[in-house]
Parts: sequence; structure tokens; C-alpha cells
Amino acid sequence: MDTTAFITSLVTSLLIFLFLSLLYVLLARRPKNYPVYYPAVLIREEEGKGNPEVARLRTPFQWLSEAWRVTESEIVSFAGLDAAIYIHLLDAALKILSIAALFCLPVLVTVAALSDDYARKARPSTGGSTTATNSTDATFSGLNKLAMGNIPERNAKIWLFAIGAYWLSAAVYIVLWTKYRRISKLRKSVLSSGARPEQFAALVRDIPRSHRDTAQIDAFFRRIHPDSYERCIPVGDLGGASKTWKAMESTKAKLDRAQAGVTSSNRPHHKTGTLGLLGPSVDSVDFYKEKLREASERHKSSKTAAAAAPPGRAAILVFNNPAAAAACGQCVYSASSAGRWVTSPAPEPRQMIWGNVNIPWYQRYIRQAIVYTLVALTILFFMIPIGFVSAFSTLDKLEKLVPFVKNIEKIKVLSTVLQAYLPQLALIVFLALLPTLLLFLSRMEGIVSQSHVERAAAGKYFYFNVFNVFLGITITSSLFDTVKKIQKEPNSTVSLLGAAIPPAASFFITFIALRFFVGYGLQLSRLVPLIMFRIKKKYLCKTKEDIRAAWAPKDFSYATRVPGDMLILTIALCYAVIAPMVLPFALVYFAFAWIIARHEALKVVVPAYESYGRMWPHIHTRIIAALLVSQLAMLGYFSIKKFVFSPILVPLPIATLLFALITNKIYYPTFKNPPLEVTGLTKEHIPTVSSIVTAYTPSYLDEEHE
Repeated sequence: MDTTAFITSLVTSLLIFLFLSLLYVLLARRPKNYPVYYPAVLIREEEGKGNPEVARLRTPFQWLSEAWRVTESEIVSFAGLDAAIYIHLLDAALKILSIAALFCLPVLVTVAALSDDYARKARPSTGGSTTATNSTDATFSGLNKLAMGNIPERNAKIWLFAIGAYWLSAAVYIVLWTKYRRISKLRKSVLSSGARPEQFAALVRDIPRSHRDTAQIDAFFRRIHPDSYERCIPVGDLGGASKTWKAMESTKAKLDRAQAGVTSSNRPHHKTGTLGLLGPSVDSVDFYKEKLREASERHKSSKTAAAAAPPGRAAILVFNNPAAAAACGQCVYSASSAGRWVTSPAPEPRQMIWGNVNIPWYQRYIRQAIVYTLVALTILFFMIPIGFVSAFSTLDKLEKLVPFVKNIEKIKVLSTVLQAYLPQLALIVFLALLPTLLLFLSRMEGIVSQSHVERAAAGKYFYFNVFNVFLGITITSSLFDTVKKIQKEPNSTVSLLGAAIPPAASFFITFIALRFFVGYGLQLSRLVPLIMFRIKKKYLCKTKEDIRAAWAPKDFSYATRVPGDMLILTIALCYAVIAPMVLPFALVYFAFAWIIARHEALKVVVPAYESYGRMWPHIHTRIIAALLVSQLAMLGYFSIKKFVFSPILVPLPIATLLFALITNKIYYPTFKNPPLEVTGLTKEHIPTVSSIVTAYTPSYLDEEHE
């Protein structure tokens, strides 16, 4: 990307962000838009939990000051501990990159700027022409001259970049250690703040066939926990009841819409054929009343069948104190096989995936192997289209494939804008197609809680980003340009492909800028949700329930947001030393992310579940993985620079692995299972057994849905 296209990308992205910010200021002040811009506030007010401090937008920068001043306890109260953990990720990234920038920007950028390796290689050789390698390097300009690539080979200045590698690693270690300790204390505080149904329950799976009767399960656990065990809630095959309940609720909603259209002079009618376009016309109210009666009968039959069905392989165990429930979730109960009486802490009731609870242990292993294989194939085959896009993502490369592009190049303004945005937009479109697939695959593993599904999907998405986006773009961005030179000079393969690392920095800088200017501009302005709400309200919503569903707030969508942020952090860590000018853009990205996430936690998002910070060990591990990729990349690039003392970087990956091992041993067990120390701190009223049973009874089995 040339300098003009790079500046065009930044300026246009900034203008788009300013426009979207202005839209937010104008639209958020209109009362009819409150459901889109303040859904969480409206829900808290309905529940009598409204905070008079959290007012609607009165001044253009009010949202900034409110987001800045909101406390961590308020974030936990409004959006849950998981939201606070997500904001800690953004805060950790800001701190790591800020510490790295203190050394890398003033020292490494200055050293690179005062060097002249690119200029020296661009000068003709004695024969009046440049070598293959020189020709490649001569095309570098702008930001590339502020990177390590501008340092001559074997130069003593490379020592400063080696110091930068150690500085960066130390920053990650310090921030992650302090964050893990801080979040552990926060988790302890939240867990000990009140009594919840999941604290008094455990999940048991793979119950032996001979003990699946309720009385036998009770006898087994009452013998081991005579003073604390209360009862079990057997989990059978609930698939039929779930389907009939969904059908009944859908019919009920259609009846409500039909009744909303009744007037003194008109009753709604519709055709019963395909898509409502064919078949006889019927009175909608009478038709859906009859359909609802039939659906209700089918649902009653399904509930009766579920109650009479043979006992399943799993059950929820209810205890009268949280310490016993926590201990049960961590114990081994079978003396003959690890695949029997498998217990674990019970997930929060609202995030239970009941269809996965009865999957036997051997199927879970098989499913996991199949899913991991499919994910590996997805990563492998997505490399092909991403590599193709990156290789043909500039106009001059597209011209070789599509001749008419030459006419576009003649239009200066259009060609400059396309050159600035084409690669980044193509990559963002590819990435948008993936999360739904990964969530589906993670669910198919047999995971029993929604939070675990999202963590699993986020992990897969992170590794996809590392292998396909970061490594794929870095390696393939200049592959088609260098393949002929490699054929002519096979000995130059390492230097030519190694030389692709610094130039890719300009691509990633514009990618990051597009993400924070346009991405967070759209996120702040909520333009897309507003448009969708207006369309639904005008053309689709017939009842108050429809309108409520049209603006119903969601959570932070951790399965997509966490991997997206981790991709930016991975890029920043990998280029912090090699091309430090990435750091200012990454810092701006995480600053935007931090302040907007706090704003959304205050006024927009409502948690769909609460895993009590179980996402943090996942985040911690991925940051360490990103640092490891960074260290290996630096080790390889230092070797390309023919730095004699490159082995001095070898201790860094070893230190990172040791750091990961130590933190995993010290902190992870307190996240994997509820600590018994915390269970003894519950001071609120202990819930009754009946209330726990009600909490763990699926809504479609409640009597009120008959």
C-alpha cells in the first residue's frame, strides 16, 4: 500500500467515525429512540432498579464522562461479572501496549528512522541495477522506514530491538500476573455476595443403567452425603417437549398478532397455503385459536411422555449447603470406572443446554475429536480464499486477473479509496461468516452450558485468526510477487519471504484503523440496530411483545468480541518490536474499545447468563499464546537480519511457557471449581429446595405452559 492510499484510509475512516459520533449525539437524544440507545436502563427502571445518576444524553460528551466515572461494582451490578472481566481484557491490553510503547516508540522508532538500509539497497549496484532482494526492499516506504527492516544486517543497533523483545515480554508477564490476582479477588467477592441456586446444586452425568431410578440416585448420594444431600432432579429426554413448546409459543404469538388486527369493522384473514399466498382464505383469529388448542394438546402429551420416559443418564443434585454442592462437583464417585457418576459444578439454570446433558462420555470424546478435525479443516481451507483475497487485494494485482480494472485506475479518487479499503473489507467479510459455524460446532461437542459453548467457540476463533488472518495475510501478501524471483534465485527464499513481515505492518495498521474508526463508530451510533428496530416496528410488530422483542438488549457476544480483540492484540504484540508504529493505532483501538464497552455495560447490554468470570483463564491463555507467536516471529526475523546473537532470544519462549505453567497451577483451579472458602461466606437467606427445583426445571415443563 502506498503512502497516499494509507493516508486516504486513515482520513476517510476518521471522517466516518466523526459522522457516526454526530449521529449518535443527535439520535440518542430523541425519546422514541430510547429503546435502542438505553435498553438496559429501561429494563432496570421497569424492575425498580433504575439509577437516577444514569440519565439520558443531554450533552454531546455526557456518555464519555459517565463511562469514565462508572465504577467496577456498578458494572458488575448492571452487566454482570463476565462483562467486568471482558473490560479487564481491554484494560490489560491497554496497559501492556502502553508499557511497550514507553520503550519501543521513542527508542526503536528513532533508531530505525536514523538508519538507511532501505535507501542503501534502493541505490543501483555497480552494474547499474538492483538485485532481486534490493528490488523488493526498494518498494518499501513510509512507515516501513520506521521499522526494524530499515536496520542493516549484522548491525549493532539490533541489540536495542533485542532489549525491546525482553521489555515487551516483561510487560505482558507483569500485567497478566496482577490482572489474574485482581480478578481472582473480584470473583471471590462476587461469589460470596449472595446465595444462588447453582451454589446448592451439582450435575451428575453417566449414571450407570442400574442406578437411573430417582430412588436409587437418592440412596447413592444420601449414603455419601447423609447430612447435606436433599434430592435429585432426573434429566430425561426433553427434546419432544421442547419442540412442542416452541410450536405452541409460536402459535400463541401469531394469535396475539391476529387479535391485535381486529377492529369493529374488520377481522384479519389469511391464506393457509405456501407462504400465505396459496390455499383458501380463513379468519385468522379463529384459525389460530384452533391451532393453539391443538398445539397445547400436543405439548401436554409431550410433557406426559417426557415424565413417563425411562430415566436419563444425568441428574441435578440438590444440597442444603453450598460447601457440600461444591465438594460434590469436584469428587470422583466411581471406584471402577472414570466414565461413571461423573460430577461437575452445576451451571447457572438459565444457561443449561438440556439436550446435551444426557450425551454419554464416549460420544462426547468422539464428538470432540470430530469437531476439532472439522475446525482444523476449516482453518486449512479458509487459508485458500484468504490467501487468494490477500494476493489479489490491490488494484494492480486485480488488473492481472480482471482486465477492466485498468479503467477504474484512471479514476484517481475511486482508485485511491478502493486501494485503501479493498483488502481490509474483504478480510472483514470473510471473518463475519465464521462465528455462527464455530458456535454450532462447539455446541455439538456435548457441552452443557452456554457460557462454555461461547468460550470454546472463542478459542477456535482465536486460533483461526492467528493461523489464517495474521500468518495467512503476512505470508501470502507478497507471495505472488516473489514466486518468480524464488524460481530464479532459490537461495533467496528465506530473505524474500522474511522481507514480507515488515511490509504487512501497513496492511494491519489500516485494518486496525478501520476496526476502531468504522467498527466502533457503528457500535457507538447503533445505526444498524436502530434501522432494524424502525423497520420491525413499522412493518412487523403488531403487539407490545413484538415491540419489546424488537429492541430487547443482548449481552456482549463474547464468542465474537473476545477473539476480535485478541486478534488486534496478537498483531500488536507481533509488530511491537519489529514495526513499533503499529502500537499507537492498537492503543487507540483498545482505548475506544474500553470506553465504549463501559458505556454499553452501563446503558445497553443485559447479561444472558453469568459464568462468574470463567472467561478470564481462557483470555489469559490466549494472550500468552499471542506473546509466544510474537517471540517466535521475532526470533525468526532476527535470524533473517543475520544477527549473530539471535540465540539471546531463545530464553523468551521458554520463560513464557514457564509463566503459563506457574499461573495455571496457582490461579486456574480457583476458576475451574467454586472454592470451598467462598461457599462458606454465603450470608443471604438459603433458598428452599423447591425454589432450586423450580430454577432447574425447563420453562417448557412448567405447569403454566400447559
